[in-house]
Parts: sequence; C-alpha cells; structure tokens
Amino acid sequence: MLVDIDADDPRPVFQQIVDEVRRAIAVGQVKPDDPLPAVRRLADDLNVNANTVQHAYRTLEREGVVYVRRGTGTFVSPAAKEAGKERRAAVARQIAGRAMREGFRNGLLASDLIAALQDIAPRSPKPGR
Repeated sequence: MLVDIDADDPRPVFQQIVDEVRRAIAVGQVKPDDPLPAVRRLADDLNVNANTVQHAYRTLEREGVVYVRRGTGTFVSPAAKEAGKERRAAVARQIAGRAMREGFRNGLLASDLIAALQDIAPRSPKPGR
C-alpha cells in the first residue's frame, strides 16, 4: 500500500494517513482482511512519529474501516468495501463539484463538462491500473 504524505498539505499528518488508507480501499489497492503496514514500519517509511500512525489507525478503527487483532496487526475491515464504495462516490462528487465551479468561472455549462468527460472517458485508463 502506498501512503503519500505531503509536507505542504494543510491537513495534519495523521489525517493524510487516514485519507490515504481510505483512498487505497476505495480504489481496490487493499481489500477486506488485508493487513496494513505495522505502525513502526509505516512510521519509519514516512519518517513520522509512530504515535502519529497509531492515531491514524485508531481513527480508522473507530470508524470501522479497520480492525485490530492484538499481537497480529491491523487489518482492513470487511465492512470497508461498502464504505470504500461510498467514499469513492463522495470523492467523485467532490471532484465533479470542483470541475463545475471551475467550469462556471470560465463560462461553461454543466452540459459542456459532461460532453467533455464523455469525449475523453473512452481513452482513460481504468481505475487501479
């Protein structure tokens, strides 16, 4: 699983980790019951404090996205698949909203944006590839 942390991102690091795990689930990069990296290993990989990763994992656990097996690790919850679908739809709406605002600022109609998306969609790679 790839987790990217952006030092210029205004979100706290733990929130970036939470969002990256959610994204990985939504795009199918990790599946239900897949293990997440160990806290210390991910902290070392990201060059952050282990408490930051632990905070992110606890947040995900409270949300039901992951579960913890004591002594074994943290795993993606089977319920995360449905949450991932919902998250994917929410992300699509956010991106569409940004596109709509930008289009309106430039004098475009929603129908113009839809036509442009339909025009480029067949040439786009499928998600997760």
